[in-house]
Parts: sequence; structure tokens; C-alpha cells
Amino acid sequence: MQHEIGPESILQVGLGFMASKTLLTAVELDLFTRLAEGPLRGGELAEALGLHARGAADFLDALVAMGFLERSDGVYRNSPSADAYLDREKATYAGGILEMANSRLYPFWGSLTEALRTGKPQNELKHGGDEFGAIYGDQESLERFLHAMTGLSMGKALKIAEKFPWSDYRSVLDVGGAVGCVPVAVAQRHPHMTGGVYELPQVRPVFERYVQSFGLEDRLSFHGGDFFTDDLPGADVIVLGHILHGWGTEEKRLLLRKAYDALPDGGAVLVYDAIIDDERRENVSGLLGSLNMLIETRTGFEYTAAEGRTWLAEAGFRSSRIEPLTAGHSMMVGIR
Repeated sequence: MQHEIGPESILQVGLGFMASKTLLTAVELDLFTRLAEGPLRGGELAEALGLHARGAADFLDALVAMGFLERSDGVYRNSPSADAYLDREKATYAGGILEMANSRLYPFWGSLTEALRTGKPQNELKHGGDEFGAIYGDQESLERFLHAMTGLSMGKALKIAEKFPWSDYRSVLDVGGAVGCVPVAVAQRHPHMTGGVYELPQVRPVFERYVQSFGLEDRLSFHGGDFFTDDLPGADVIVLGHILHGWGTEEKRLLLRKAYDALPDGGAVLVYDAIIDDERRENVSGLLGSLNMLIETRTGFEYTAAEGRTWLAEAGFRSSRIEPLTAGHSMMVGIR
């Protein structure tokens, strides 16, 4: 039974962009990285960030009210979660996806009405460009994108390392795995595991730096290639995280068949996305994520658990299951 939504709840959703943009701007300004060096008084922090006096106090105190900063006697410091996940200098930095949201997704979502009326992307593709060309065109944009994907996957990686029965397996390959936060999380928690990522060749140096920062270069390696044109390297577990949602139905089926072919008998494919509940009534993250795929891709969409399990069965997997990960995200496991 649906709850009645009052006017205040309506306004909270409708004006939610204000809180979002405040956090995105704080990340853009490197506010949390600056405070990780030590607490500062409001005036000192505003000066360090180049803020005008008129809006600085409201900006900083809004971040206090939202739980990202703490303030005592006029001195500001990061909250524990902001210090752990929004300090750019930490390996646990999850702000990359927020950087991308600020620079790309926020302006593109301004054209949602046009996307709904035309069914066409509203990113670089709208003007004849190539979103992958924009992302992979230079090293700076590539690294920004890869770290954005790491930020998006960080919480899921920790849950996957905790929940999946890794004791039954020896190796893991993360296909399209960016810099490798899932294999890193698995290797850190399970010393018997080896593996790596399968990515476009230009990702290699970024992956290697990331893995070396955890001292895991002897257990995790890089495999270069194109997952649509090349066969996948073999592994006991193949991970497809935030990959299937970017493509149409036939591409989704193809990638699952490729995973099946690369696995041994008893091996597992582990897919994680913002998988939509079968009744399409509850997972707001999944439904909004599917709108984001409308804006960002030609054919991509989020999918229901029933759809995903059907594709796994079509690919040959003998059993499958769905397990929750973080809010709005689930992992779909297929056993060959």
C-alpha cells in the first residue's frame, strides 16, 4: 500500500537539486581534501577555497547540517565519513563519481524532458560527438572517469568481498573493472584469491598504480582487450559491474554468453547493477539509473531481476540468484 505524500515531501524531492549541488560543489572545491590536512576556522577555510564572504558561512553550515562537516567553536572539520571517502588523497576516495556527476551528469539531466520526448542521449552524442572519445580522449579525462567508476563501485566492492562465498573459488576477473576496486577488495579480505581486470589497454597504468598502492601487484594483473570483439580470459569468477546496464538487450545477452564461455564448470558470473524490482515499484535508484542510461547511452537501460535471470538461463547458466548489496543495488549470481 502506498503512503500518501504530503506537500513538504513533494517539495523536498522537487528541490533536492539544491542539496545535491551543494555537495558536488564542495567536492569540486576540494573542501574535504583541504580539511583532511587539519581543522580550520570558517574565515580561514573560505579564504583557502577562494569563497566570497557573503555565501561562505551558509555553504559551510549547510554541509554541517547535512552531516558532511562538523563545527565546534567556529572551527570546521570533516565528519568521519567525509574524511574516509571524500579526501582525494586517500585510497578510499569515493568522490570521483561525484566529480563526474558535477561536470557531466548534472548539466545533461537538465535535458531530461528532451530525452523522454526523443528517446535520444543528451550527452556528447547529442551534438555528433562520442562520449567514449570525450572520456578516453586524454589521460586526465580517462583517469577522472576511472576514479568516478571506482567511487561508484567502492561500497558494492566491500559488500561483494564480504558476502560472496570466495572460499569456494581461487581467481576473479573483473570485466570492464576500471582500476580494480572489486578485485582489490576481494584480495584484501581473502588472501588465497588472485585475479585482475579486463579493460581497454590504455587503462593499464592507472590500474597498476592503484593496485600497487595496496601492495597487491603480485596477486592482481591487467588484461587488455575489447570485451565485444575479443574472448575473455578464464577465471573461476567473472564480475560484470555497472557494465550490462550500458547496453541494449542483445549486447547484454552477448556479454553473458562470453562470461559463460570463459568460466569452468562450477564457475560463477557475478553481475551488479541497480537491478529493478520485478514489480517496478520500489527501487527508485534503479529506475532513476535507467533514466540516466537514457541520457548517457544509445540503448542502455537498467533491468529487473526476472529479466537478468532469464538472460542467464539463455546463456546456459544452470542456476542463478539475486542478493542485495547496498541501497538500490543488488548482485546477480549465475553458476555454470
